[in-house]
Amino acid sequence: MLDARPMSHSRTIQTKLVLPPDTNHLQTIFGGQVLAYIDEIAAITAMKHAKSAVVTASIDSVDFVSSATVGDVLELEAVVSSTGRTSMEVFVSVHSVDLLTGERKLTTESFLTMVSMGTDNEPTPVAGVYPETEAEKRLYETGPARREHRKLRREITH
Repeated sequence: MLDARPMSHSRTIQTKLVLPPDTNHLQTIFGGQVLAYIDEIAAITAMKHAKSAVVTASIDSVDFVSSATVGDVLELEAVVSSTGRTSMEVFVSVHSVDLLTGERKLTTESFLTMVSMGTDNEPTPVAGVYPETEAEKRLYETGPARREHRKLRREITH
C-alpha cells in the first residue's frame, strides 16, 4: 500500500492570457479552449500525485459560471480531491482576472477522473490523499458521492 499524500502535494496553478484567437465573435473565450486548459492542468496535477503518466478517463462535470474576455487572465488551480485504486478525481477551478481593474471572478469549475498508467500502459495503483484545509475537507468528504454518481452514470449508459 502506498502512503497517502496531502492534497497540497498535487496542487497546481497555471496562468493563461485570453488572446483574440482563443475567442468567439463575442470576444469571450471558447468553452473548448477552457476545456483544453482544464484537461492539461488536471493531467499535470494527477501526474504529480501518482508520479506516473496518466490518461483522462472522464470529465465528470464542467460548470461554466461566467465568461472571460480578450485581455483577461485565467488563473487555473487544480488538486487531487480523492483517489480510487488506480484513479484520481481532480478538481479544477478557473478564475478570470481583469488586470486593469483587478476584478476576479469564478468562470469554471470541473471534476475530472484521471487514471495512473504504468510503464506497461496498464492502470497502476496510486497513493491515497488526505485534506488539510477546510476547503480541502469539503472536497474530500463529498468525493464518495461523486464517485457513486459516476458509477451509476456508467451503469445507465452501458
